[in-house]
Amino acid sequence: MYYNINMKRFKMIGSSYLILIKNGKVLLSRRFQTGYMDGHYSLPAGHVDEGETIEDCLVREVKEEIGIKINKKDIKLSHVIHRREKDIRLDFFYTVSKYEGEIKNMEENKCDELKWVKLDKLPKNILPYIKQGIYKTVKQVLYSDIGF
Repeated sequence: MYYNINMKRFKMIGSSYLILIKNGKVLLSRRFQTGYMDGHYSLPAGHVDEGETIEDCLVREVKEEIGIKINKKDIKLSHVIHRREKDIRLDFFYTVSKYEGEIKNMEENKCDELKWVKLDKLPKNILPYIKQGIYKTVKQVLYSDIGF
């Protein structure tokens, strides 16, 4: 394919998500006052900042959102979603073997509830791609896409 140096380069948004599972339940957070899908359940997550790896993003966001410390050596990539909505995104889902600290809602201005939910009884108001990421993680499927 011919590449024109004057063409604007295609870009994707990268995000990392923590699927924290304990006793057959997953930790969900309900979005609040964010401007995107408020009232829907998601996971502790965030967008990658410039100069940051996807794993560094996960470590930072988990500390900021739920107050626990995770070590990069303890995380495991569990699923990747290539997603098209209004833009193009790559969503990286991770599980973690251990963490330090007590889970607490650290961003009450963006999350109005943290809740442990049975993996087989996810709420109806969960974001569809979050549901897919959790489901595919449980099924040990590494990759999927949405919207293409």
